[in-house]
Amino acid sequence: MTLDHDAIYKAYPDAVSINNSTGALKADGTQITLVQSDIDAARVTLDAEAAAVKYKTDRTTDGSTTYDTIGNQLDMLYADMLAGKLDTTGTWATHIKAVKDANPKP
Repeated sequence: MTLDHDAIYKAYPDAVSINNSTGALKADGTQITLVQSDIDAARVTLDAEAAAVKYKTDRTTDGSTTYDTIGNQLDMLYADMLAGKLDTTGTWATHIKAVKDANPKP
C-alpha cells in the first residue's frame, strides 16, 4: 500500500513520521489511526490550494506566454518611456497583459 504522505500530513498535523509499511506516527511514537475519508478530504483541499496558485507558475514556466526576464522588461519600459507610451499601448504593458490573459487567476 502506498500512502499519500502530503494528504496525511494535512489531515493529521500531529504526524511526524509516515512509512508505507508502519503507517503514521506522532512524535511520541504513538500510532495514528488513519481514516481514508479524512485523507481523501485533505487531498481535495491540497488539490484546490494548488489549483488556486497554479497561474503563478504558469506565468513563469508555460512556454511562450510567460513573463520575460526582468532585464528585458526593464528594456521594454525604457523603450516605452522614450516613445511616450507609458500607458496600456506600450510594449511592456501589452506583454504583461498577454501573459495575464493567457494565465488568468482562477
